Amino acid sequence: MYNTAKTPIWYGELRTARGNAIVIYDKQFPEASAGRIYLYNAQRDSIIEYAEEIVRNNLHDLDSASVKKAEETYGTAWSCARSKFMSKHEGWVEANSSTPRPLVKNKPMKKETDKEKVTDDLDSGSESLDREFADGWSGGLEE
Repeated sequence: MYNTAKTPIWYGELRTARGNAIVIYDKQFPEASAGRIYLYNAQRDSIIEYAEEIVRNNLHDLDSASVKKAEETYGTAWSCARSKFMSKHEGWVEANSSTPRPLVKNKPMKKETDKEKVTDDLDSGSESLDREFADGWSGGLEE
């Protein structure tokens, strides 16, 4: 049942009373609701949330020849459905990934050159302020 120990993507068959369908489980899918899993259903060409307890006994491994055939037959459709699904659930995937990626890329700061340095010299201009207040101006209106 969708063992992803060897490969991150598992190809299998879902056998039901309505018929059999090739399904694909991707280890990178976001976690579904409690007790549920996401599987790509090739017959429906979409990723569907299933009740794990119900489908668990109906999931069967494909032999290597069947896996290869399923990859060739459904590979393109699977990639398209996966891309759409992952873009809708992008925040969940990033939160669950083992290596977090920043959402905003910071631009590297350029080094300041001598010409570009801005200096805040508090003493510069203080002479003119001293002269301005030396005449007794108190900030009030003169009469």
